[in-house]
Amino acid sequence: MSVATEIEIVGPVAPERAHLLSDDALALVARLQRELGPRRAELLAARAARQERLDAGERMDFLPETAEIRTGTWHVAPAPADLQDRRVEITGPAEAKMMINALNSGAKVFMCDLEDALSPRWTNVLDGQAALHSAIRRTLEFTNDVGKHYTLNDETATLIVRPRGWHLEERHVLLDGEPVAGGLFDIALYLTHNAKELLARGSGPYFYLPKLESHLEARLWNDAFRIAQEEVGIPYGSIRATVLIETLPAAFEMEEILYELRDHASGLNAGRWDYIFSSIKKLHAHRDAVLPDRACVTMGVPFMHAYTQLLVRSCHRRSAHAIGGMAAFIPSRRDAAVNENAFAKVREDKEREVNGGCDGTWVAHPDLVPLAMEIFDAVLGDRPNQIEKLREDVIPNAAALVSLGETPGAITEAGVRTNISVGTRYIAAWLDGLGAVAIDNLMEDAATAEISRAQLWQWLHFAVELEDGRALTPELYAQLRDEELAKIGGRSEGRNGEAVELLDELVTQERFEEFLTIPAYARLA
Repeated sequence: MSVATEIEIVGPVAPERAHLLSDDALALVARLQRELGPRRAELLAARAARQERLDAGERMDFLPETAEIRTGTWHVAPAPADLQDRRVEITGPAEAKMMINALNSGAKVFMCDLEDALSPRWTNVLDGQAALHSAIRRTLEFTNDVGKHYTLNDETATLIVRPRGWHLEERHVLLDGEPVAGGLFDIALYLTHNAKELLARGSGPYFYLPKLESHLEARLWNDAFRIAQEEVGIPYGSIRATVLIETLPAAFEMEEILYELRDHASGLNAGRWDYIFSSIKKLHAHRDAVLPDRACVTMGVPFMHAYTQLLVRSCHRRSAHAIGGMAAFIPSRRDAAVNENAFAKVREDKEREVNGGCDGTWVAHPDLVPLAMEIFDAVLGDRPNQIEKLREDVIPNAAALVSLGETPGAITEAGVRTNISVGTRYIAAWLDGLGAVAIDNLMEDAATAEISRAQLWQWLHFAVELEDGRALTPELYAQLRDEELAKIGGRSEGRNGEAVELLDELVTQERFEEFLTIPAYARLA
């Protein structure tokens, strides 16, 4: 299938999905890729160059060349009416059933994911776009295998879409024989088919932008929005974007990122799981940055506390929303004790966020919406947000942002086993087409799997000493891996064999792989 834009579609397209790949949509894909693709490649190369400098010992700090932006008096554009109150946001993949449940959950906002929570099979990508198209027009329905029917309520959450990050490609869509950027493809289809409809319904095309590492990458998104608004024929500034601060470099450029997107920006989000992964990744070559078991790395540890406090300060100085991190707990239908303990931790986490100045927070399951809403209602009352809470007491501190070595806790055999088990089970599910997976009462997506494999790589690389005094050697890793693999059916069960093969590759090779989803994408059916 091809069009005059020189776009080639190399994946199968079901007849009911053909309208998504209209000439207008593909023409926008082509223009975005032609005009912005070379800069995207340069920025990805800049990431790699910076990583080499960090590996060699370069210290991370705030940029001297952007000091005037940080000391200026500018503000982002005022938020549209349906993004003023964001006190509870729910997230999930662009899959019909989950979308309906999330939109009906009572949350103020639903972040619909085309990235970490969606395995990018070609059919998943197109099905996700089709579900978004139907949801906006309120025709989205779903019937499960036992005949239960799901439809949208009269009142639903405000929709925000997360496209793929700059590092990901869409291999089924080629321009001049080369894959286009996954994120550009995602926004081109979404805006072409839905932007005018959203505006006509009193909302707008809103995005969550993932994995940014610099204000220059934010500038690239801003240029994509400028081009897309012109091509689609909607007013400049119609698009609004919230940026996930989920990489360590981005924490040093929060205000600069808002500045680059200021006509389109609506806030920043503390993307905690990816941020932990990014912190390990960026400092993977440094022994003094080794973290304890994943369960020890809470939002209260020094480097995470410094990052979230700075995020609130950066946002509120610029009249932008500060959105807190994810509560990934999935309530148990059978174990009340598990729920009681988990809900207590969620309450503590959300109270910390709202009292620290956050305007909203994230949850992964509808059953957590009432709890999070109660906590934020108690502080916000009838106010839509607390942007007036400027947090001038927070002093930007570069050393605090990289104080991973001050994280209390131990590295245990149980922690190693958890990382092996979660990493294997998630990768197997991802290869099988699932991007959001409930594992041990937690909603795991690519970010949490990244933490698991990144910790295993670093612990093996430095042969860390476990709490019981043993060193984590390749031999001990292999023993624990085989034991954990046996618990989930062995290599022959589902995609376990391929998953553990990839996990082994990621954690034992000398080079630290930037994203597991890149080699995994090559294995995706």
